[in-house]
Amino acid sequence: MLGITEKTLQDLQFPTVLETVANHCNTDLGREKALAIAPIANREVLMAALRQTSEYVSSFQNNNALPNHGFESIDHELKLLAIENSFLETGSFRKILALSETTLQMLQYLKKFSDYYPELSKRGEQVEFNKDISKFIEAVLDKYGEVRDDASPVLIDLRRQMNQVRSKVNQSFAVALAQYNGLGYLDEIKESFVQNRRVLAVLSMYRRKVKGSVMGTSKTGSIAFIEPEATLRFSRELANLEFEEQEEVTRILKALANRIRPFAPLLSDYQQFLSDIDVVAAKAKYARRINGLLPELNNERRVFLREAFHPILYQTNAAKNQPTYPQTLELTDDRRIIVISGPNAGGKTIALKTVGLLQLMLQSGMLIPVHERSSTFLFDRILTDIGDNQSIENHLSTYSYRLKNMNYFLKKCNANTLFLIDEFGTGSDPELGGALAEIFLEEFYHRGAFGIITTHYSNLKMLANELPNAVNANMLFDEKSLEPMFKLVLGQAGSSFTFEVAQKNGIPFGLINRAKKKIETGKVRFDKTIATLQKERSKLEKTSQTLKEEEIKAREESRRMQDINERIKQKLENYQELYDANQKRIYLGQKIDEITDRYTDNKNRKEAIGEFLKLLEIESSKRKKVAPKEKKEKEAVQKQIIKEVEVKVEEIRKEKKEKKQKAQPAAKPKPVLKVGDRVRMQDGRSIGTIDKIEKNKAVVNYGIFTSTVSLDTLEFVG
Repeated sequence: MLGITEKTLQDLQFPTVLETVANHCNTDLGREKALAIAPIANREVLMAALRQTSEYVSSFQNNNALPNHGFESIDHELKLLAIENSFLETGSFRKILALSETTLQMLQYLKKFSDYYPELSKRGEQVEFNKDISKFIEAVLDKYGEVRDDASPVLIDLRRQMNQVRSKVNQSFAVALAQYNGLGYLDEIKESFVQNRRVLAVLSMYRRKVKGSVMGTSKTGSIAFIEPEATLRFSRELANLEFEEQEEVTRILKALANRIRPFAPLLSDYQQFLSDIDVVAAKAKYARRINGLLPELNNERRVFLREAFHPILYQTNAAKNQPTYPQTLELTDDRRIIVISGPNAGGKTIALKTVGLLQLMLQSGMLIPVHERSSTFLFDRILTDIGDNQSIENHLSTYSYRLKNMNYFLKKCNANTLFLIDEFGTGSDPELGGALAEIFLEEFYHRGAFGIITTHYSNLKMLANELPNAVNANMLFDEKSLEPMFKLVLGQAGSSFTFEVAQKNGIPFGLINRAKKKIETGKVRFDKTIATLQKERSKLEKTSQTLKEEEIKAREESRRMQDINERIKQKLENYQELYDANQKRIYLGQKIDEITDRYTDNKNRKEAIGEFLKLLEIESSKRKKVAPKEKKEKEAVQKQIIKEVEVKVEEIRKEKKEKKQKAQPAAKPKPVLKVGDRVRMQDGRSIGTIDKIEKNKAVVNYGIFTSTVSLDTLEFVG
């Protein structure tokens, strides 16, 4: 293990991650190994573990999913095999067979798909491929896990005899059943089983008349259960054969155990191999849940975590349907130490823990939830001082405990160390504690260590600003509501917003002013300046985001207008082609009309045909030969244009018709016709007089004749 203490693992909640990973394991041994995962010191071993997990994650997306790797632990069986001439039950051999078969299947699969899973295949190559274990067990046990009849010549002979005797038992019992049933000695149930023996249900009054052995009676005593005499003889013979069979089975299983015993180390390897695969699968399943991946591992002493999520917080918020805000952070030789400041509940500690936990996970062979372009390198030590660590057992105060911890840091801190300190310098007098914290920070800086600290101390913010390879950072706050935005920004210290937050929470303004007078004016002005700068940065962030959104909208609108312009241009070209084609047809129509007029005048057919052929030759010479496919496409375009034009013309006609109807004066109400009125038919000129009206009919007198017509067809003349 690297220079990472149990305290560091606890501070960064690494055991919580391991518990989640262990819950994804299929086997008990896999769960034990998952809970024992620790940072790996050897780079090659670490890279192999990371690649194995990454390969397993890829199996979720491709069509070559890895086969089942589940198994039952054979630790008990391995202990028995270590004892000479020990005996294993058939169930134990079934577990060993299943383990062997599962391992061989996995080894064959990894060999076949070594291109997909190179690192997992390398792990498989470390395990011997041996079919003898399966062959030996399958020669003795059938597919149901029972000892086969042909496992030995003696066993097959015994079981043949047992079948014959069982047949005799059944025959003799059937004879006795028929005999005593006919005599009326049996109860309605006739027969039953007692001590796994078939017996007659004899009425108690006839028990002395039935020859055989009484095996028991009913609860009321009305029935005696008797095994017939003839059946009893054969049952004893069968019992003797069953005893001999059991002796032979025991001898066979002992012989099988002796054959399997030399393979005990190999079986242990099989179990270790499958449990390792189980742990890799569990890490892959966890990576899929947190969107984990393998970032670049560099040798340039650079930690660049882009869009990094705290995995525990991510899962917790996902379960509550709440958002989790990622952080982007970079540490290099030119910027080795980051001092994060700002008010409480802004996310400083989460940002610090995110870096530490992700680094721990990665150095333990686990994938981490960051952007694919992230990059980091491996630390020899990770030192943490997070939270209120008051030691009740050692009677140490918080500050004493932290000083003891700082002493440990001073002993272990070097250029390959990552230190993470939350609320640096707290626990003592602000002036004295701040001064001592400043000295510690300078010492860590001069040793070339990488680190992230959170603090409220102004002197540490100023020191970070003065040291060339250190930088201030703050968690953004909304300048109006003072609500946290959970976004880390490098390059500027953060205000604690002490008085602003107090005012927001209802503390009287007069008390706040009195508090301000209690402290140095310089400190108030310094904190106020930082707060103002932080508010300005928040405004700039929002403005920048708004401008980006508007820029994206403008680009989309420009692209849309460009597409519309292209379509309009194409339509205009198509309409122009259609217009030219129609103009050409009009010209040809006029020419043909002229030829027709001349032919009508002089009836000179020869001249007319000559002129027509001449016109045909001229038009033919103008037209270039078009390929059938191109012609077909052109015709299709023209048809589409014509169709669009027809639709548009129809719309225009409809519009004109509606306008015309609106322009017409409203129709005058039709007068009610009566006898004596002068009228005429709506489509006629003759005027007559109405002589008679019956229902909807009128008799109209035209002088010379009369006509009966519908009233609806008549117009009033007056």
